[in-house]
Amino acid sequence: MGVEKRKIIWSPNLAYAIGLITTDGSLSKDGRHIDFTSNDIELINNLKYCLKLENKIGKKLSGSTKKYSSFRIQFGDVLFYKWLLNIGLMPNKSKKLRSVKIPDKFFFDFLRGHLDGDGTIKRYNDPVYRNSLRLYISFVSASLSHILWIKQKITKLAGIKGFMRKKCGNGVYDLTFGKKESIVLSKLLYYSADIPHLERKFFRVKDFLEKS
Repeated sequence: MGVEKRKIIWSPNLAYAIGLITTDGSLSKDGRHIDFTSNDIELINNLKYCLKLENKIGKKLSGSTKKYSSFRIQFGDVLFYKWLLNIGLMPNKSKKLRSVKIPDKFFFDFLRGHLDGDGTIKRYNDPVYRNSLRLYISFVSASLSHILWIKQKITKLAGIKGFMRKKCGNGVYDLTFGKKESIVLSKLLYYSADIPHLERKFFRVKDFLEKS
């Protein structure tokens, strides 16, 4: 792994990778291994690129479909594992996660990874005003403390608030931004076309901004 034999230094790519690991990654209890699983091979390749990993991508059995429909990469690195613990990640983090120590300079790179991992971007025509496009950007977490931290950081750095809700039945918290705030947020998330991103989500934002 690229960070294993040198000092770990923050960069846009690293911050994006931490966003992915925060959502779809897991730390094993052995103090060494990090696992990243996704249904989207593009995200696996993004993580490999950002962390300069050479590990092979495997398939993982889905608990719901009982098919090998998910992609998985696992790598071992004691230094990186301890560093992840130090910035706020931990094994079995879903409901325990709180803040993550991300420098403000790289927060929106982290947030883009978070969005690509678990968030959603919805773009559609307003049912009342047919020529009006709507854009919503949402972040989710099973941890209330974590989603409140994200909300606080976005408000501090972007001056927008969004609105919170708890999704019925699954214990997941949702932070959503409406059209005007999503425009502000999208320009901070996608400040360049050359930064790591999930192509289909980037396209929704790009297409919206071009048409609105």
